[in-house]
Amino acid sequence: MGLVEHLRHEAAVAPASGIVAVMNYGRRQEGVIPLWAGEGDLPTPDFIRNSASNGLANGETFYTWQAGIPELRRALSDYYKRHFSAELPAEHFYVTGSGMQSIQLAIQATAGAGDEVVYLSPAWPNFAAAAGVAGATPVPVTQDFTSNGWTLDTQKIRDAITPRTKALFINTPSNPTGWTADIETLKEILAIARHHGLWIIADEIYAHFYYGARRAPSFLDVMDPDERIIFVNSFSKNWAMTGWRMGWLMIHPSLGKTMENLIQYSTSGVAQFMQRGGVVALEQGDDFIRMQVERAHQARDILCAKLAATGRVRLAPPAGAFYLLFGIDGITDSYRAAFDIVDQAKVGLAPGTAFGNGGAALLRLCFARRIDQVEEAAVRLAEWVSKR
Repeated sequence: MGLVEHLRHEAAVAPASGIVAVMNYGRRQEGVIPLWAGEGDLPTPDFIRNSASNGLANGETFYTWQAGIPELRRALSDYYKRHFSAELPAEHFYVTGSGMQSIQLAIQATAGAGDEVVYLSPAWPNFAAAAGVAGATPVPVTQDFTSNGWTLDTQKIRDAITPRTKALFINTPSNPTGWTADIETLKEILAIARHHGLWIIADEIYAHFYYGARRAPSFLDVMDPDERIIFVNSFSKNWAMTGWRMGWLMIHPSLGKTMENLIQYSTSGVAQFMQRGGVVALEQGDDFIRMQVERAHQARDILCAKLAATGRVRLAPPAGAFYLLFGIDGITDSYRAAFDIVDQAKVGLAPGTAFGNGGAALLRLCFARRIDQVEEAAVRLAEWVSKR
């Protein structure tokens, strides 16, 4: 018996990422356009990096506020007032070591061994894996892929709920589908959660990457102040800070001591000099966000038009986020296809198998990159498709 067999079962069976497998393979090849990961190609802007550098130069290297430095929590409060018209004092916000840690803490606070959490699929795989590691059972609700885009039948959520269900994980706009809930759908989901006494873990990280209005609809638009909702978010996407590993939780202040304890028992807080970068990102980064969204919108339209013109690609322009999850006629095993596309088209895609139910025959592409790169990737993919 090997050492792994002596580990806790939930840790030993945590799934490997199908995305990373293709990335590791493709990185060995020259000339591959890397569209597999959920990040853009822009480095963190200078005004953010300089603020963090100044903090480091000023010796901000000691233990800090576990909930986040007061300046950052106030900046988050101002950010939500500006973009969501929400009056939320700083006590609603807790700084974390990434959006992923925010999700882990939300799970730890709401579900554990013997519990179930319902989520929408296809989905970014990390939530279901994190729930499983925590001992909870992730229960997928599969969305439908139509010519008009991805849709959700909320009755499927009702049907998935059992006496063991503790929470609903709702990612809108969605990675990988781009599905974005409208106000009525958010109201329906909230009504379901209220009826069954469930928590909602709301992942609205892509709220600005919405191509129908200034921002995507949010649970903030439909909720009461004391709802059982935990918002998880990250600095990664809006401000090109993926490598910083910094995020936040937005919660009712009555949950604050619990969340601060969970932060204490995991990371004990985020480096203060990094948080300085977060402050200026929130205070000065609106124009950078708008630029990124405009560029992604243009890239989306170019990409979708080129692939649709082949007549052999099943897609609908995503309403939000910066991913295209699409199908190619004749492909049923996207994992194998992703490796073939790296070898033959020199484009790196994520296999839909990595995103669970409903994704096996599909491929995900991240279009948050330079327009010329997206155009070239679209040409290569269209040529590859035409030769099949």
